Amino acid sequence: MTTSPTTSVEPRRTHHHHAVDRAPAPQGATGIRGVLLPVAIVLVIGSIFVSVFLAAFHAPQPHDLPVAVVGTTQRLEQITGGLELGQPGGFEVKRYTDENAARHALQDRKVYAAYVTGPGKSADLLYAGANGPSVTSTVTGAFSGVAKADGERMTVQDVVPASAGDTRGMSVFYAGFGVVLAGFLFGTMTYQMAPRLEYRWRMASLASFSVLAGAVVAVIAGSLGFAALPGPFLGIAGVIALIAAAVGSASMAFIRVFGRAGMSLAAVVLFTFGNSTSGGTLPTAYLPDWLHPFSEILPVGVGVRAVQGLSHFNNDGLTAGVVVLVAWILVAAAVLYWRDTRGASRAAVN
Repeated sequence: MTTSPTTSVEPRRTHHHHAVDRAPAPQGATGIRGVLLPVAIVLVIGSIFVSVFLAAFHAPQPHDLPVAVVGTTQRLEQITGGLELGQPGGFEVKRYTDENAARHALQDRKVYAAYVTGPGKSADLLYAGANGPSVTSTVTGAFSGVAKADGERMTVQDVVPASAGDTRGMSVFYAGFGVVLAGFLFGTMTYQMAPRLEYRWRMASLASFSVLAGAVVAVIAGSLGFAALPGPFLGIAGVIALIAAAVGSASMAFIRVFGRAGMSLAAVVLFTFGNSTSGGTLPTAYLPDWLHPFSEILPVGVGVRAVQGLSHFNNDGLTAGVVVLVAWILVAAAVLYWRDTRGASRAAVN
């Protein structure tokens, strides 16, 4: 009797593809490369940080700092010449018709001081203590020299004093520094902790972080905390939230476009150049010419000016700040959408 051979049938294996699956992470640098590469990267970033901050603050001098003069054309020329003699290139002198107009310009931060000449040998110097003691020292020193040279008696008046909780005028710098640090950390950690998170949920996470950051900083720095930023709560919280969203989304975009190098690029651009040119410690007129443009395009610079305007200077810089911050957020969100959806499409095909 013959028996027919039996055939074994292997179970069919099924393969499941998920659009969010990604290839295993590369092993990374090993050996001497693994030893030296982190050292080189960190030293380069640290050197850039030290160099940029020293360039900005090692010997700060004003460049075309706007100031007002109320008086005759002859007095304007004399005062301008005296200021130029004492500090060449330091001031941009504007003539105003009367003290009231100069006072309003100071309150709107169109100028940083106003020298009002009076009858005889008297003059009044109007300044804004909210600009910080360094600016106050600069303008009082410069105009004291002018008054002394002309034999005038100068009196001083603080038209926009600093808040009681921020006598050094540094709170907005530290608030901006902290928000940039938090935004940078959020942007880097979100891909480390949730690499497969869908785009819509990542954007929801960014929005939650930004709104909460704005509220927390406004509470801590505002009237409920240190009373350092006396502006309206919703206004301060809104601008801080926009800074957080701009920095967070930009950090994510750097990482998605440039990979591992994106973290270093984000640290240099947003953290180093951003904080050094923010205007939180000194007005941007004190920056070297090559650093000045960064204050007008990076998130923290326009955000700090908007917060200062809300707190002291009749909303100076608010409109421009909101426009620039929203532009950063929209561009970064578009880049992330393009990268994430393209990556998901490729994963689905494979």
